[in-house]
Amino acid sequence: MISPQKIKTFLWFDMKAEEAANHYIAAFPDSRVTHIARYGDAGPGPKGQVMLIEFTLGGQQFIVLNGGPHVKFTEAISLFVTTEDQAETDRLWDYLLKGGAPLECGWLKDRYGLCWQIVPRRFMDLMRDPDPVKTQRVMAAMMTMAKLDVAAIEKAYAGH
Repeated sequence: MISPQKIKTFLWFDMKAEEAANHYIAAFPDSRVTHIARYGDAGPGPKGQVMLIEFTLGGQQFIVLNGGPHVKFTEAISLFVTTEDQAETDRLWDYLLKGGAPLECGWLKDRYGLCWQIVPRRFMDLMRDPDPVKTQRVMAAMMTMAKLDVAAIEKAYAGH
């Protein structure tokens, strides 16, 4: 059955697509594998090996490919996750960071090389304030952080 989501994120992994899909599914509620396709006699992978996995993360559809080492992820693309509070920010940050590396400004690179932005909804709300002085204080605070800290951002917004 064709999915109603017209545009899906398609990610190329170096033979760890199934592991990565399961890792991501464990991080987000309302997530599951929806289809697995395996290589057949035509290859190019070994017959029976996972080729593609379709899954949802928080209701968004993804496709991952076991494509081999030819293509690597870069920081030029990331998955942007809006969190509801600091507890969710901490939980997702800590989970996705395992085996990866923190970057800056709410970004991290996970163990598979995929970049994520873990951003509290409150940060985005504050950045929409019409007062440029307040938004610049919020931006300056964010620029000093790896994982975003809602309390510190609120404090900067207030001018403290």
